[in-house]
Amino acid sequence: MSSDTCDMEGDPEQQEMIHNKKNVILVDGIILNGPTTDPKAGEKFVEEACRLIMEEVILKAPDVKEKVCEWQPPEQLKKLLDLEMRDTGEPHQRLLKLCQDVIRYSVKTNHPRFFNQLYAGIDYYSLVARFITEALNPSVYTYEVSPVFLLVEEAVLKKMIEFIGWKEGDGIFNPGGSVSNMYAMNLARYKYCPEIKERGLSGLPRLVLFTSAESHYSMKKAASFLGIGTQNIYFVETDSRGKMIPEELEKQVQQARKEGAAPFLVSATSGTTVLGAFDPLDEIADICTRYGLWLHVDASWGGSALMSRKHRKLLHGIHRADSVAWNPHKMLMAGIQCCALLVKDSSDLLKRCYSAKASYLFQQDKFYDVSYDTGDKSIQCSRRPDAFKFWMTWKALGTLGLEERVNRALALARYLVEEIKKREGFRLLLEPEFANICFWYIPPSLRTMEEGPEFWAKLNLVAPAIKERMMKKGSMMLGYQPHQGKVNFFRQVVISPQVSREDMDFLLDEIDLLGRDM
Repeated sequence: MSSDTCDMEGDPEQQEMIHNKKNVILVDGIILNGPTTDPKAGEKFVEEACRLIMEEVILKAPDVKEKVCEWQPPEQLKKLLDLEMRDTGEPHQRLLKLCQDVIRYSVKTNHPRFFNQLYAGIDYYSLVARFITEALNPSVYTYEVSPVFLLVEEAVLKKMIEFIGWKEGDGIFNPGGSVSNMYAMNLARYKYCPEIKERGLSGLPRLVLFTSAESHYSMKKAASFLGIGTQNIYFVETDSRGKMIPEELEKQVQQARKEGAAPFLVSATSGTTVLGAFDPLDEIADICTRYGLWLHVDASWGGSALMSRKHRKLLHGIHRADSVAWNPHKMLMAGIQCCALLVKDSSDLLKRCYSAKASYLFQQDKFYDVSYDTGDKSIQCSRRPDAFKFWMTWKALGTLGLEERVNRALALARYLVEEIKKREGFRLLLEPEFANICFWYIPPSLRTMEEGPEFWAKLNLVAPAIKERMMKKGSMMLGYQPHQGKVNFFRQVVISPQVSREDMDFLLDEIDLLGRDM
């Protein structure tokens, strides 16, 4: 016997190959023996991709010398990215190059000078939590398949309920504040007329709801989606700061009743998207109590102020709400998406409203306590373990660390406001009460012009032009919009703890640099 033959006989892998060839099982011409993937190659790809993420995303996140974005118009970006899916797979080195291109041309929302949305920055603990959940790929509906994450969600919801000021309650994490608002609207309707779940809309009175003129657009979408209709939303007038006027709300409720409609819901806002306004919850709650209306508070943006002993007064009266939407992925940086709907009711109203009792998931004769199978409270089947991201951040920072995150963001906002007041060419729309700073930049060419129609028409063009220049330069990203009859202005939002006073100074300097020749 040759040495080669002896080596082969002693090699377990070779022996396995010979054994498999002798015992091949074919079905429809497909060999079923053994796995078809190459674990070693897959592991190597993951390792190299993680190294790329570390080097190109995480390590560069706090570096202000990096670009916020490398802007390319859509047609040019299509040429730069290999978007076509082919019949055969591509080698790993090519895939890694694609990963690098995706990172290169994506907006760096974790950059200290990304101010464009109501989320920003990088929280390292939440990021690790996301890595874990992506690797485990769980779905949070039953305890048997997601034991850890269901217990985590229960613990986080309980703690959030405490901060609202309720002694008990219920809740669920949803894919976005818009979905939480829709849940609340449907829950309020179900409480008003439970028969709707089985009988549908036929035979119901004209159901109407009330929200402020500054409320999030998801209220319109929810009314449309749920068959209530956008014409059955009464938009209540706000004051000059964007807060709902309680007296106007009561007039609208009375008017709706005179029209023969059936009011069932008031949705107040704690932290409006543009102005950062907080509705007067106590006065609104009084009206809801008087007329038997469900009070929902959309605190998707402003809810995080509850973590701060200094600033929680912004949400005074929130404990009187029947439901609250709160997004920890915004100011608390739990990572998109991380959004909870919290409900004061503890009688299983959520489950009664949404359950379908799927017998293949929610068997009642399981060997454990099936009350932990909470998935039937959701309109989803598959659901991500979003609470885990917030839990990990909370564990790492503690309540005091989260409080400091809120306090620092609002202190930076106050610093920016005072700097705007000092600088020529910058003008506040209003004194902010939260982290939304709304202001105009008036270039030198307009500073001596009379503030008539021509002035405002020209000023309307300034913010979009500066936004274009900053994005093509890649120096920062800042949002702008017209609003309630006011021409385009900038909305600066401070969130990330990576942001410093120097970044606030840079923001104003850069706007002046980009716009002084207009």
